Amino acid sequence: MKKVFCSLVIIVVLVFSCCTTNKSTEVAKENSFAKGADVGWLPQMEVTGYQFYDADGSKKDCLQLLKDRGMNTIRLRVWVNPSDDKASGHCSKEETVAMAIRAQKMGMRIMINFHYSDSWADPGKQNKPAAWKNHTFSELLNDVYSHTTDVLKALKSVGITPEWVQVGNEIPGGMLWPEGSTDNFGQLAQLLNKGYEATKAIDPKIKVIVHLDEGNNSKKFRWFFDNAKANNVKYDVIGLSYYPFWIKTDYKENIADLANNLNDMASRYDKEVMVVEVGGIDTQEQNTHDMLVAVIKAVKAVPNNKGLGVIYWEPQGAKSWSHYELSAWRSDGKPSMALDAFKE
Repeated sequence: MKKVFCSLVIIVVLVFSCCTTNKSTEVAKENSFAKGADVGWLPQMEVTGYQFYDADGSKKDCLQLLKDRGMNTIRLRVWVNPSDDKASGHCSKEETVAMAIRAQKMGMRIMINFHYSDSWADPGKQNKPAAWKNHTFSELLNDVYSHTTDVLKALKSVGITPEWVQVGNEIPGGMLWPEGSTDNFGQLAQLLNKGYEATKAIDPKIKVIVHLDEGNNSKKFRWFFDNAKANNVKYDVIGLSYYPFWIKTDYKENIADLANNLNDMASRYDKEVMVVEVGGIDTQEQNTHDMLVAVIKAVKAVPNNKGLGVIYWEPQGAKSWSHYELSAWRSDGKPSMALDAFKE
């Protein structure tokens, strides 16, 4: 009888241990999924007097509002020598460090997004910083390495090592035009690799992202990353933007294409993938919420845990302040219910 009792105890302990382990694994997997916001406008919004409110009307710190809605990650763009323009300036090294300190104190994970420009870099413009304008290609390689190193060292000096570093912003046509255009992919590859090498020299555990727009466009991604492979570009993560608004569609028309492209990128290049920018129309809260749910589901469904996360671009960037209509903030200063998608 004693032997039977002992055997039963052992079985119960093993079953409980197994269930606990499985549950712990599930929790760890969920916590590792990045749910976040790019908030480059936030310091300027606050300086100009914009007030943030919770659903009950109480004033609250914007980062706390985002955290309360399930977000655990903050993405910060950095420009080389930006102006002080309210909407198209700031985001200097010093301002980025200050914002990163604030985000880390809130328990947030950090992504740094290098534009390698003095202002916006995107598919339509990849302007070199004014200080680099007349530099030779060899000098541009040094510029990318030095600027990347300078910013990451400044962060490290205050105890911050970002989890991800993005080398270039939405670069289907390359960066630092004309030298870094995809018309000369070999040179673009060298520039990207300088950003990669500078990042890994700071900390080899930082994951380096290469980022394109139109995440539902498989043809664009295959063309770019086939060329990246042929030219030995070094990176860890494929970053995607997904904005149905900019391609004049509803998400239901191409969410399957996004999902298929995520899976294809992960398997074709054996890389992790991440939607580093997403957004929907601020006044269409339910549609934006449902789109976010679908995007999060698509990224989480990438096999072998290669889908790392989803980041909303400037959710707090209310149209009344920014004139940008893809935030997730209401005119009364309160977060849109669309952001509840990150809680789920």
